Amino acid sequence: MDKEPMTIAGYNKITSELEFLKKTERPETVIALDEARQLGDLKENAEYHSAKEKLGLIDSQIAELNAVISKAVIIDPSTLPHNKVSFGSTVSLVDTDSDEEFTYTIVGGVESNAEKGMISFNSPLAKQLMGKEEGDEIRATLPGGVRTFEVLNVCYKEIELS
Repeated sequence: MDKEPMTIAGYNKITSELEFLKKTERPETVIALDEARQLGDLKENAEYHSAKEKLGLIDSQIAELNAVISKAVIIDPSTLPHNKVSFGSTVSLVDTDSDEEFTYTIVGGVESNAEKGMISFNSPLAKQLMGKEEGDEIRATLPGGVRTFEVLNVCYKEIELS
């Protein structure tokens, strides 16, 4: 069974999502399904079919989150050295061709959100950054092509998920 590394913030986020689905969203949908069922003919009952479909989606989300939680390995990045890029490191890079600067934090897959600068440790860029240190240059093969980056800074910053 594959393990899924994540920070405590990521673990708390998915466990609270699971809790919400189990204790709020699912019971409300079951009630809506029951109320729709009482309206009569199920063949042409849009409310019934909608509630039934929603319940199926909620159940699959619950199963998916349970699977992720069962594989979770919580890593506290604050205990890791960050003189080189590792899990939880915040890395500042510059594209050597365009002088464009980027800052990314390397996190678990369930926590990743590229728009917020959180990239999965399994992403092509993160894999190529692991073990690099300030001043290193990497040629990264990315979905958009090959780019060259220089590592400007590697550090640890508290991870906040919203």
